Amino acid sequence: MKYEDYLEQNNYSKTTIEHYLKRIEEFTAWSKKYGCNPSEIDYKTCLKYIKYLQQKRIQVRTINNNIVTLRNYFDYLIETNKRAENPIEEVSVKGTVKRVLHNLLDADELEDLYYSYETENFNKYTNHKTQLTAKRNKIITGLIVYQGLNTTNLKSLLLEHLELYKGKIYVPSTRRNNSRTMELKSWQVLDLLEYINEIRPEIAKHNKIHNEQLLIPQNHFSDLLQRKIIQKQLKKINHKVTTVNNLRASVIVNWLKQYNIRKVQYLSGHKYISSTESYKQNNLESLHEAVNEFHPLS
Repeated sequence: MKYEDYLEQNNYSKTTIEHYLKRIEEFTAWSKKYGCNPSEIDYKTCLKYIKYLQQKRIQVRTINNNIVTLRNYFDYLIETNKRAENPIEEVSVKGTVKRVLHNLLDADELEDLYYSYETENFNKYTNHKTQLTAKRNKIITGLIVYQGLNTTNLKSLLLEHLELYKGKIYVPSTRRNNSRTMELKSWQVLDLLEYINEIRPEIAKHNKIHNEQLLIPQNHFSDLLQRKIIQKQLKKINHKVTTVNNLRASVIVNWLKQYNIRKVQYLSGHKYISSTESYKQNNLESLHEAVNEFHPLS
């Protein structure tokens, strides 16, 4: 299997594949000058390549993007039995400006979003369709605040990914995330049973949908999330709510308080441990920022 085929199988976009192939071509050309083969190159030689990029005065962010590409390429070589290990699995260049996350919700606040999402007490003028979509939207809210799913994850779910008899859900891989199997809360299982048996069939009938996607209709998904229909409802419950990504960040930061970083990497679907570590760093930076704001040093 060629590297390009590997990228396509892992759902990378056409533009990303072009960038990755170009970077690997440059890396391979450099390796040949050192008499190395990518399938045999070691950690120290990889560091020499990184130093070579630094000497070209390339921005730190761009160098780290190159490292991500190399890391991915070495994973490909491992999968195709051309290497035994990834020499730069946890390597990154320091010096990038980290984005500090704001308005993170704690575990209780996240759970309150689910419990407080209104699905029953509507006025007499509310039509049946609105009640159906409210119950579907509560299902989506639960998958965000308990399983930390993002918009792409939510759109990728199929009916077959539910294992309600085990209390689990399978989240398939995407271009940016690994697949994982996650535990569902007992109350999520009950609501999902109602959704599968009663709510979804009615929504499907109303929209003339005949597919296996769990959350329907997909053509309105951007309206639900990107255009903030669900966010508006959640913001009424807690003013700190901004976007789905911010809620996911809150979930990950809370996981880091409970579990070791490898488990959080799995739960988050992060391909690389450095992605998970960035949430740990952001959490510390946010704390320092708050300390400085309210207790400035004299």
